[in-house]
Amino acid sequence: MKAQHRNSLYLFSLLPAIAVIFGNLNGGIFTLSNTVLTLGVLGILEWITPAFLSNNHSPKQDDMPKLILYAHIPLQLISVLSLFYGIYFKTISENWVIAAAFSTGLNTGTSAIVVAHEFIHCRKSIDRFFGKFLLFTAGNIYFYIEHLVVHHRWVGTDKDNATAKYGESLYSFFVRSAFGQIKGAYRIESERLKALGKYHISVKNYVLRQIGLQLIAVVIIYYFLGILFLWAWIIQCFLAGFLLEYVNYIQHYGLTRDEKQRTSELYSWESNQFASRFFLVDLSRHADHHYYASKPYHTLINYDLSPKLPSGYAGLFFVAAIPFLWRNLIHRSLAAFKEKQS
Repeated sequence: MKAQHRNSLYLFSLLPAIAVIFGNLNGGIFTLSNTVLTLGVLGILEWITPAFLSNNHSPKQDDMPKLILYAHIPLQLISVLSLFYGIYFKTISENWVIAAAFSTGLNTGTSAIVVAHEFIHCRKSIDRFFGKFLLFTAGNIYFYIEHLVVHHRWVGTDKDNATAKYGESLYSFFVRSAFGQIKGAYRIESERLKALGKYHISVKNYVLRQIGLQLIAVVIIYYFLGILFLWAWIIQCFLAGFLLEYVNYIQHYGLTRDEKQRTSELYSWESNQFASRFFLVDLSRHADHHYYASKPYHTLINYDLSPKLPSGYAGLFFVAAIPFLWRNLIHRSLAAFKEKQS
Protein backbone atom coordinates (compact mmCIF):
# COMPACT_ATOMS: atom_id res chain seq x y z
CA MET A 1 0.00 0.00 0.00
CA LYS A 2 1.33 3.44 -0.94
CA ALA A 3 2.14 5.73 1.98
CA GLN A 4 -0.32 8.39 0.83
CA HIS A 5 -3.14 5.84 0.64
CA ARG A 6 -2.12 4.39 3.98
CA ASN A 7 -2.17 7.87 5.56
CA SER A 8 -5.80 8.37 4.50
CA LEU A 9 -6.73 5.56 6.88
CA TYR A 10 -6.06 7.94 9.79
CA LEU A 11 -9.35 9.62 8.85
CA PHE A 12 -10.95 6.82 10.86
CA SER A 13 -9.70 8.66 13.98
CA LEU A 14 -12.39 11.30 13.37
CA LEU A 15 -15.27 8.82 13.64
CA PRO A 16 -15.56 8.72 17.47
CA ALA A 17 -16.07 12.51 17.66
CA ILE A 18 -18.64 12.33 14.88
CA ALA A 19 -20.44 9.55 16.77
CA VAL A 20 -20.43 11.68 19.94
CA ILE A 21 -21.88 14.71 18.18
CA PHE A 22 -24.53 12.58 16.49
CA GLY A 23 -25.49 11.02 19.82
CA ASN A 24 -25.58 14.27 21.75
CA LEU A 25 -27.75 16.00 19.16
CA ASN A 26 -30.24 13.14 18.93
CA GLY A 27 -30.35 12.04 22.56
CA GLY A 28 -31.84 8.89 24.02
CA ILE A 29 -30.22 5.64 23.03
CA PHE A 30 -28.16 7.47 20.41
CA THR A 31 -26.02 8.89 23.22
CA LEU A 32 -24.44 5.44 23.37
CA SER A 33 -23.17 5.70 19.78
CA ASN A 34 -19.53 6.32 20.58
CA THR A 35 -19.50 3.94 23.53
CA VAL A 36 -20.76 1.13 21.31
CA LEU A 37 -18.32 2.09 18.56
CA THR A 38 -15.20 2.41 20.72
CA LEU A 39 -15.65 -0.22 23.41
CA GLY A 40 -17.90 -2.55 21.43
CA VAL A 41 -17.18 -2.60 17.70
CA LEU A 42 -13.51 -1.61 17.90
CA GLY A 43 -12.92 -3.82 20.93
CA ILE A 44 -14.16 -6.87 19.00
CA LEU A 45 -12.23 -5.92 15.86
CA GLU A 46 -9.01 -5.78 17.87
CA TRP A 47 -9.34 -9.50 18.64
CA ILE A 48 -10.41 -10.79 15.23
CA THR A 49 -8.40 -8.70 12.76
CA PRO A 50 -4.76 -9.39 11.88
CA ALA A 51 -1.91 -7.01 12.61
CA PHE A 52 -1.42 -4.20 10.10
CA LEU A 53 2.36 -4.00 9.74
CA SER A 54 2.80 -1.49 6.93
CA ASN A 55 5.42 1.24 7.40
CA ASN A 56 5.80 4.60 5.72
CA HIS A 57 8.75 4.52 3.34
CA SER A 58 7.66 7.39 1.10
CA PRO A 59 10.10 10.33 0.88
CA LYS A 60 7.33 12.61 -0.41
CA GLN A 61 5.69 15.22 1.77
CA ASP A 62 2.10 14.44 2.66
CA ASP A 63 0.06 17.11 4.49
CA MET A 64 -2.87 14.82 5.26
CA PRO A 65 -1.58 13.44 8.62
CA LYS A 66 -1.12 16.97 10.03
CA LEU A 67 -4.46 18.16 8.66
CA ILE A 68 -6.16 15.23 10.36
CA LEU A 69 -4.66 16.33 13.67
CA TYR A 70 -5.96 19.86 13.12
CA ALA A 71 -9.43 18.51 12.30
CA HIS A 72 -9.59 16.99 15.77
CA ILE A 73 -9.49 20.42 17.42
CA PRO A 74 -12.88 21.77 16.23
CA LEU A 75 -14.41 18.30 16.48
CA GLN A 76 -13.40 18.04 20.14
CA LEU A 77 -14.80 21.49 20.87
CA ILE A 78 -18.06 20.66 19.10
CA SER A 79 -18.24 17.31 20.93
CA VAL A 80 -18.16 18.99 24.34
CA LEU A 81 -20.47 21.83 23.29
CA SER A 82 -22.94 19.34 21.80
CA LEU A 83 -23.11 17.66 25.23
CA PHE A 84 -24.13 20.96 26.81
CA TYR A 85 -26.44 21.75 23.89
CA GLY A 86 -28.26 18.44 24.23
CA ILE A 87 -28.76 18.89 27.98
CA TYR A 88 -29.81 22.54 27.65
CA PHE A 89 -32.51 21.82 25.07
CA LYS A 90 -33.48 18.61 26.88
CA THR A 91 -32.61 16.39 23.92
CA ILE A 92 -30.53 14.57 26.51
CA SER A 93 -32.47 13.98 29.70
CA GLU A 94 -32.64 11.79 32.79
CA ASN A 95 -30.11 8.93 32.89
CA TRP A 96 -29.08 9.59 29.29
CA VAL A 97 -27.09 12.55 30.60
CA ILE A 98 -24.69 10.09 32.24
CA ALA A 99 -24.53 8.04 29.05
CA ALA A 100 -23.81 11.15 26.97
CA ALA A 101 -21.15 12.41 29.39
CA PHE A 102 -19.54 8.94 29.38
CA SER A 103 -19.55 8.79 25.57
CA THR A 104 -18.13 12.32 25.32
CA GLY A 105 -15.43 11.56 27.88
CA LEU A 106 -14.58 8.39 26.02
CA ASN A 107 -13.87 10.45 22.93
CA THR A 108 -11.91 13.02 24.93
CA GLY A 109 -9.75 10.28 26.41
CA THR A 110 -9.19 8.33 23.22
CA SER A 111 -9.05 11.11 20.63
CA ALA A 112 -8.43 14.54 22.15
CA ILE A 113 -5.71 13.44 24.58
CA VAL A 114 -4.08 11.22 21.98
CA VAL A 115 -3.92 14.11 19.50
CA ALA A 116 -2.77 16.43 22.30
CA HIS A 117 0.06 13.98 22.92
CA GLU A 118 1.12 14.34 19.29
CA PHE A 119 0.90 18.14 19.41
CA ILE A 120 2.97 18.61 22.57
CA HIS A 121 5.83 16.74 20.92
CA CYS A 122 5.84 19.26 18.03
CA ARG A 123 8.39 22.05 17.92
CA LYS A 124 6.04 24.83 16.82
CA SER A 125 4.57 26.84 19.70
CA ILE A 126 1.14 26.97 18.02
CA ASP A 127 1.00 23.17 17.89
CA ARG A 128 1.94 22.96 21.56
CA PHE A 129 -0.79 25.48 22.32
CA PHE A 130 -3.32 23.24 20.56
CA GLY A 131 -2.05 20.33 22.64
CA LYS A 132 -2.54 22.29 25.86
CA PHE A 133 -6.04 23.34 24.74
CA LEU A 134 -7.07 19.74 24.10
CA LEU A 135 -5.68 18.74 27.50
CA PHE A 136 -7.75 21.53 29.05
CA THR A 137 -10.93 20.03 27.56
CA ALA A 138 -9.96 16.81 29.33
CA GLY A 139 -9.47 18.58 32.67
CA ASN A 140 -5.81 17.53 32.70
CA ILE A 141 -3.31 19.67 34.63
CA TYR A 142 -0.13 17.57 34.59
CA PHE A 143 0.41 15.56 31.40
CA TYR A 144 2.15 18.31 29.43
CA ILE A 145 4.91 18.64 32.05
CA GLU A 146 5.28 15.09 33.31
CA HIS A 147 5.17 13.40 29.92
CA LEU A 148 7.82 15.57 28.30
CA VAL A 149 10.14 16.11 31.26
CA VAL A 150 9.85 12.87 33.25
CA HIS A 151 8.21 10.05 31.31
CA HIS A 152 10.40 10.10 28.23
CA ARG A 153 13.56 10.33 30.30
CA TRP A 154 12.78 7.86 33.05
CA VAL A 155 10.29 5.41 31.50
CA GLY A 156 10.75 1.92 32.92
CA THR A 157 12.41 3.15 36.12
CA ASP A 158 11.12 3.93 39.61
CA LYS A 159 11.40 7.64 38.83
CA ASP A 160 8.53 7.41 36.34
CA ASN A 161 5.05 7.40 37.88
CA ALA A 162 3.55 6.50 34.49
CA THR A 163 5.26 3.09 34.33
CA ALA A 164 3.04 0.36 35.77
CA LYS A 165 4.75 -2.08 38.11
CA TYR A 166 4.55 -5.86 37.69
CA GLY A 167 1.44 -7.17 39.48
CA GLU A 168 -0.07 -3.70 39.96
CA SER A 169 -3.78 -3.39 39.19
CA LEU A 170 -5.17 -0.74 36.86
CA TYR A 171 -7.00 0.92 39.75
CA SER A 172 -4.06 1.20 42.13
CA PHE A 173 -1.93 2.40 39.21
CA PHE A 174 -4.50 5.05 38.32
CA VAL A 175 -4.38 6.55 41.80
CA ARG A 176 -0.60 6.29 42.16
CA SER A 177 0.17 7.56 38.68
CA ALA A 178 -2.29 10.47 38.58
CA PHE A 179 -1.44 11.87 42.01
CA GLY A 180 2.26 11.16 41.56
CA GLN A 181 2.31 13.02 38.25
CA ILE A 182 0.39 15.99 39.65
CA LYS A 183 2.86 16.24 42.50
CA GLY A 184 5.81 15.75 40.14
CA ALA A 185 4.59 18.33 37.62
CA TYR A 186 4.12 20.93 40.36
CA ARG A 187 7.62 20.24 41.71
CA ILE A 188 9.17 20.52 38.26
CA GLU A 189 7.43 23.82 37.55
CA SER A 190 8.36 25.21 40.97
CA GLU A 191 12.02 24.30 40.49
CA ARG A 192 12.00 25.79 36.98
CA LEU A 193 10.65 29.10 38.20
CA LYS A 194 12.98 29.22 41.19
CA ALA A 195 15.94 28.66 38.85
CA LEU A 196 14.76 31.69 36.89
CA GLY A 197 14.56 33.72 40.07
CA LYS A 198 10.76 33.85 39.96
CA TYR A 199 8.18 33.05 42.61
CA HIS A 200 6.76 29.58 42.05
CA ILE A 201 3.22 30.39 43.18
CA SER A 202 2.13 32.41 40.16
CA VAL A 203 0.33 32.17 36.83
CA LYS A 204 3.69 31.32 35.25
CA ASN A 205 3.47 27.94 37.00
CA TYR A 206 1.79 25.70 34.41
CA VAL A 207 0.13 23.43 36.97
CA LEU A 208 -1.30 26.28 39.03
CA ARG A 209 -2.41 28.07 35.88
CA GLN A 210 -4.24 24.98 34.66
CA ILE A 211 -5.87 24.48 38.06
CA GLY A 212 -7.02 28.09 37.92
CA LEU A 213 -8.45 27.70 34.43
CA GLN A 214 -10.28 24.54 35.44
CA LEU A 215 -11.78 26.30 38.46
CA ILE A 216 -12.91 29.17 36.25
CA ALA A 217 -14.54 26.68 33.88
CA VAL A 218 -16.31 24.98 36.80
CA VAL A 219 -17.62 28.30 38.17
CA ILE A 220 -18.83 29.44 34.72
CA ILE A 221 -20.55 26.13 33.98
CA TYR A 222 -22.24 26.01 37.40
CA TYR A 223 -23.25 29.68 37.52
CA PHE A 224 -24.61 30.01 33.99
CA LEU A 225 -25.81 26.46 33.29
CA GLY A 226 -26.35 24.64 36.57
CA ILE A 227 -25.34 21.57 38.53
CA LEU A 228 -26.42 19.02 35.90
CA PHE A 229 -24.07 20.55 33.34
CA LEU A 230 -21.28 20.63 35.90
CA TRP A 231 -21.70 16.94 36.66
CA ALA A 232 -21.63 16.17 32.93
CA TRP A 233 -18.35 18.12 32.62
CA ILE A 234 -16.84 16.37 35.64
CA ILE A 235 -17.85 12.90 34.41
CA GLN A 236 -16.38 13.44 30.95
CA CYS A 237 -13.15 14.87 32.41
CA PHE A 238 -12.79 12.04 34.92
CA LEU A 239 -13.30 9.35 32.30
CA ALA A 240 -10.82 11.05 29.97
CA GLY A 241 -8.25 11.09 32.77
CA PHE A 242 -8.90 7.46 33.59
CA LEU A 243 -8.44 6.46 29.95
CA LEU A 244 -5.17 8.39 29.81
CA GLU A 245 -3.86 6.38 32.74
CA TYR A 246 -5.27 3.16 31.27
CA VAL A 247 -3.14 3.80 28.19
CA ASN A 248 -0.10 4.53 30.36
CA TYR A 249 -0.83 1.32 32.24
CA ILE A 250 -0.78 -1.02 29.25
CA GLN A 251 2.02 0.77 27.40
CA HIS A 252 4.80 -0.05 29.86
CA TYR A 253 3.36 -2.61 32.28
CA GLY A 254 6.10 -4.70 33.89
CA LEU A 255 8.88 -3.44 31.60
CA THR A 256 11.79 -2.15 33.65
CA ARG A 257 15.32 -0.92 32.99
CA ASP A 258 18.26 0.40 34.92
CA GLU A 259 18.47 4.19 35.06
CA LYS A 260 21.82 4.01 33.27
CA GLN A 261 20.37 2.03 30.34
CA ARG A 262 19.27 3.97 27.27
CA THR A 263 15.59 3.92 26.44
CA SER A 264 15.03 1.62 23.49
CA GLU A 265 12.35 -0.33 21.65
CA LEU A 266 12.44 -2.96 24.42
CA TYR A 267 10.64 -0.93 27.10
CA SER A 268 7.26 -0.21 25.49
CA TRP A 269 4.46 -2.58 24.59
CA GLU A 270 3.50 -2.35 20.94
CA SER A 271 0.34 -3.19 19.03
CA ASN A 272 -0.19 -3.15 15.27
CA GLN A 273 -3.92 -3.87 15.31
CA PHE A 274 -5.79 -1.86 12.71
CA ALA A 275 -8.18 -0.10 15.11
CA SER A 276 -5.45 0.96 17.55
CA ARG A 277 -3.22 2.20 14.76
CA PHE A 278 -5.66 4.26 12.74
CA PHE A 279 -8.28 5.30 15.30
CA LEU A 280 -5.51 6.35 17.72
CA VAL A 281 -3.15 7.86 15.11
CA ASP A 282 -0.51 5.19 15.68
CA LEU A 283 -0.22 5.72 19.41
CA SER A 284 0.07 1.95 19.64
CA ARG A 285 3.44 2.04 17.86
CA HIS A 286 4.73 3.26 21.17
CA ALA A 287 8.12 1.58 21.06
CA ASP A 288 9.31 3.68 18.14
CA HIS A 289 7.83 6.79 19.74
CA HIS A 290 10.03 6.29 22.80
CA TYR A 291 13.02 5.49 20.63
CA TYR A 292 12.54 8.69 18.58
CA ALA A 293 10.07 10.96 20.37
CA SER A 294 10.18 13.69 17.73
CA LYS A 295 9.00 11.46 14.87
CA PRO A 296 5.54 12.34 13.47
CA TYR A 297 2.97 9.64 14.19
CA HIS A 298 2.54 8.53 10.58
CA THR A 299 6.27 7.72 10.25
CA LEU A 300 6.49 5.44 13.29
CA ILE A 301 7.56 1.90 12.46
CA ASN A 302 7.18 -1.59 13.83
CA TYR A 303 10.07 -3.29 15.68
CA ASP A 304 10.28 -7.08 15.66
CA LEU A 305 12.12 -7.05 18.99
CA SER A 306 9.52 -4.95 20.83
CA PRO A 307 7.15 -6.71 23.24
CA LYS A 308 3.74 -7.17 21.59
CA LEU A 309 0.43 -6.68 23.36
CA PRO A 310 -1.95 -9.63 22.96
CA SER A 311 -4.56 -7.28 21.45
CA GLY A 312 -5.12 -3.59 20.75
CA TYR A 313 -5.97 -0.79 23.15
CA ALA A 314 -9.76 -1.09 22.74
CA GLY A 315 -9.59 -4.87 22.92
CA LEU A 316 -7.71 -4.86 26.21
CA PHE A 317 -9.82 -2.31 28.10
CA PHE A 318 -12.23 -4.76 29.75
CA VAL A 319 -9.41 -7.26 30.28
CA ALA A 320 -7.31 -4.67 32.14
CA ALA A 321 -10.41 -3.70 34.15
CA ILE A 322 -10.45 -7.23 35.65
CA PRO A 323 -7.06 -7.63 37.39
CA PHE A 324 -6.80 -11.43 37.41
CA LEU A 325 -7.68 -11.64 33.69
CA TRP A 326 -5.12 -8.98 32.86
CA ARG A 327 -2.35 -10.62 34.88
CA ASN A 328 -3.10 -14.03 33.43
CA LEU A 329 -2.88 -12.68 29.88
CA ILE A 330 -0.09 -10.11 30.06
CA HIS A 331 2.23 -12.15 32.29
CA ARG A 332 2.28 -14.88 29.66
CA SER A 333 3.15 -12.31 27.01
CA LEU A 334 5.82 -10.83 29.26
CA ALA A 335 7.33 -14.26 29.94
CA ALA A 336 7.41 -15.04 26.22
CA PHE A 337 9.10 -11.70 25.53
CA LYS A 338 11.79 -12.29 28.15
CA GLU A 339 12.37 -15.81 26.88
CA LYS A 340 12.81 -14.45 23.37
CA GLN A 341 15.40 -12.00 24.68
CA SER A 342 17.46 -14.66 26.46
